[in-house]
Amino acid sequence: MNTDVLIIGSGIAALQLANKLRQDLNVIILTKSNIKNGNSYMAQGGIAAALGINDHPSKHYMDTIEAGRFHNDSEAVLALTSEAPSLIKDLKQAGCLFDLDSEGSIALGREGAHSENRIVHGGGDSTGKTVIDFMLSKKNDNVRIIENVYVIELLVNEADGRCRGVKGKDSYGKIHRFFSPHVVLATGGCGQLYEYTSNAGTVTGDGIALAYRAGAEIADMEFIQFHPTLLYKDGKTLGLISEAVRGEGGRLITEDGKPVMKGLHPQGDLAPRHVVSQAIYHFLNKGKTVFLDISPINNFKSRFPTITEICEQNGVDLTLGKIPVSPGSHFLMGGIKTDLWGRTSIPGLYAIGEAACTGIHGANRLASNSLLEGLFFGKKLSELFNEQPPCETANDLHIPEFEGRRPTKECLPSIGEIKRRMMKNAGIIKTKEGLSAQLAWLKGFGAEEWIKANLDDLSHDEATRAFMLITAYLITDSALRRTESRGGHFRQDYPFEKHEWLGKKIIQCRYSKKDGKNEQIKTAIAT
Repeated sequence: MNTDVLIIGSGIAALQLANKLRQDLNVIILTKSNIKNGNSYMAQGGIAAALGINDHPSKHYMDTIEAGRFHNDSEAVLALTSEAPSLIKDLKQAGCLFDLDSEGSIALGREGAHSENRIVHGGGDSTGKTVIDFMLSKKNDNVRIIENVYVIELLVNEADGRCRGVKGKDSYGKIHRFFSPHVVLATGGCGQLYEYTSNAGTVTGDGIALAYRAGAEIADMEFIQFHPTLLYKDGKTLGLISEAVRGEGGRLITEDGKPVMKGLHPQGDLAPRHVVSQAIYHFLNKGKTVFLDISPINNFKSRFPTITEICEQNGVDLTLGKIPVSPGSHFLMGGIKTDLWGRTSIPGLYAIGEAACTGIHGANRLASNSLLEGLFFGKKLSELFNEQPPCETANDLHIPEFEGRRPTKECLPSIGEIKRRMMKNAGIIKTKEGLSAQLAWLKGFGAEEWIKANLDDLSHDEATRAFMLITAYLITDSALRRTESRGGHFRQDYPFEKHEWLGKKIIQCRYSKKDGKNEQIKTAIAT
């Protein structure tokens, strides 16, 4: 099947791109589940934009740089924060229903590490649902959405090194090939690699593994953000409790009422996420329960209807004014390395949204910059495509098959085992010993061999486990190499930021020597 633009994934970045493209371009969106089963649709918090009277994009810029621990690409951050107000205004004028204040202006909330009220919400705490439903209602006729197709391989033409399409399996196990001059990965991050996570069940790092297998550069995979407050009951995390709750006055306390964040950071409960997550983790490790005290919020149920429903479904009595919480994996700051237009190191392959490492987030994402990033880069990439004439799909293609030695698929570890070990050894607090043990465990299940193996005969579940192994390998290897703590990456054996690591990225790339033999793994540290 041929198309002008092929988008893998169906979140806010994918839909923004599709809706902004010229209508003479044929567009296909492939999603491995249904169109609304992803992180964007689940997003509670909001979208950051400097819309307030006392706010300015430069303040938003500084907050983003500070939260990212100065590891950000300053040019990318400036572009993002400068365009944020117009992105919101364009959506509002087009009919997207954001929450309004008593004067009829867009209501602005506060979240962690922001110096001003600048968080735009929709539906109280269902901003993602509000925006995605709106975008789907505006879908143009030139855009076709195909659900339940699991992409298992990027098709790279041997003659020119360009990505020319993808290979995917439908729900019946039949393989389909889709060809396009522009292949866009908008597959999200990898939150489901961890036992405790806020992420949708579909977010298993597929796009990053696909890109790495194809030879694209991957950057900064050690930077995983753990959200401080997931509903935690009976040893399980059961849903996200938005940072906006603390923005409205919620406080973190222990079971005996002790303030968790007292004296730890000038911004207290609204400190950057890595600071709060580590503080909660410290108390949990001591066997204490941590609660989010919501008693100061008078209108909690009307302000946070989604969170109220999550709590009531899981037997949490909100009349007691306390929600038990724990940190969980939330967002990947690293990913497929791209430029400011979403272009990867492979011609014809692009990445946007959480799957991409654009430099926006640095070492730790500022709250509510994720939906904003999707809007920004979806629009940015559409401008690149819209300026180009339609391309004819090449007919004379030679796509080499993956022929590496493959472990037996029966030996793949279970998803639960991968998640438990990643949480223990490559989670909130890491050590050389834990990371080394994790890397050895991943290699023992053939992580390096799965990078080069043909996956055609694997089931959906087996392919997911293979991709999870590959992505877990990239995270663990990168975390072992960064011998400092910065943002979402905390090494107990190297607990402080090091000046010599400032601005240095860890780039991972699978490549072949000129003779086409002796495949190797290349890891570089770039400034």
